[in-house]
Amino acid sequence: MPPLLDNPDILGAALAGFVNPYAAGYATDTIMCWCVLAVWVLYEARATGIKYGWIALVLGVVPGVATGFAIYLLIRLNQQLERV
Repeated sequence: MPPLLDNPDILGAALAGFVNPYAAGYATDTIMCWCVLAVWVLYEARATGIKYGWIALVLGVVPGVATGFAIYLLIRLNQQLERV
């Protein structure tokens, strides 16, 4: 059973990533990578008209930033190929 289903304390789960300096470094890196992905997705939505980038942002939270990044690249590539 996933720990969050056993104890649905979302704030406690988020703060558990900062229990020591090593964990805090990884947690901060992950959060900042998601922020960079969000800025990129929002910028390209306005500048180039890439649609459905929000899907990548949601997937960046739930499975992880690497999944969101990969999905965004696929969405972006598919839309760019359709325009050519």
